[in-house]
Amino acid sequence: MKDTSLHYMLRSGKNSKFLYYCGSVLRNLKPDAWCRKQLEAVLEEGARRYDEAYVKDRVDYYCKLQQPTRLCSEAPCLGSFHRKNHPSVYYFDSHELTRYFSPTLRWQYLFGDVRDIPDTPTIVKSRSITQDNANAVLLKLNRVRHYIYLDDKTPFAEKDDRAIFRGQVGTRENRIRFVEMYARHPRVDAANTLAKGGLMADNPDGKDTAPRLSLYDHLKYRYILCLEGNDVATNLKWVMSSHSLAVMPPPTCETWFMEGRLKADYHYVSIRPDFADLIEKMDYYSSHPKEAQQIIDNANRWVSQFRDTARERYIGLRVLQKYLTLCN
Repeated sequence: MKDTSLHYMLRSGKNSKFLYYCGSVLRNLKPDAWCRKQLEAVLEEGARRYDEAYVKDRVDYYCKLQQPTRLCSEAPCLGSFHRKNHPSVYYFDSHELTRYFSPTLRWQYLFGDVRDIPDTPTIVKSRSITQDNANAVLLKLNRVRHYIYLDDKTPFAEKDDRAIFRGQVGTRENRIRFVEMYARHPRVDAANTLAKGGLMADNPDGKDTAPRLSLYDHLKYRYILCLEGNDVATNLKWVMSSHSLAVMPPPTCETWFMEGRLKADYHYVSIRPDFADLIEKMDYYSSHPKEAQQIIDNANRWVSQFRDTARERYIGLRVLQKYLTLCN
């Protein structure tokens, strides 16, 4: 059931897609040839401004390729990359970087929610957290949906001592299981935001569903569940920017946010994949507010590194430069 109330529309907390598209279209008016001429200067300026050890660490994390790997002759050239053939957000986010490089260079890309590791080096938004994921090269894609940061003015101690989950359950087994376990629990406000409840066994007629809540409405709660969907838990970024605790099992998928580097019970409250210890963890941190606040502070610091837009663009250019150099 889609919430179209004025309250939700005006205070959803999400990024404005209208403003995103306006900014993207305006930036796209700049000729690609001009950007290519500026690449060397942009990289030199970034090398002067930013700590090289920090930048290189992130570049090598996103692009783990070590040896040259020539792509097949059928791999598309950067110059053939056009908006009409791709989802707009993925086009704008990637073209903002690809336009700085020669249009004759070849690349592979796979847009959307990705978990499987490609057979050849490929640009993706998301990848599984495994030891052998070097062929999945991360860029910061679909930013308007994934990278939201909130100004939370309510301290942890003043929030409702309950947990909340609102999300589209669909056919995602982990979300189905969570809502079935906790939809009627007094300490948990859990509901499916789809009208029919996906495949939930006891929900053929839309029980345990509820309208969407704004992101700011979530911040009334001390604990916010961040459950993976098709790939990562999309809400993890904004939850970790708040004064509420992100609660989730250890992640199995990651994006530019480097979920694979997050530490359990340091950046977020870790619970078992079967969710059985949720109430136990809530009770612990509610009775140990200093430890809860330390996790919140650690989470806020983690988020802060992604908010420098100029440095993020520089790191993105370095990732793409490394990828194109090794694959051409």
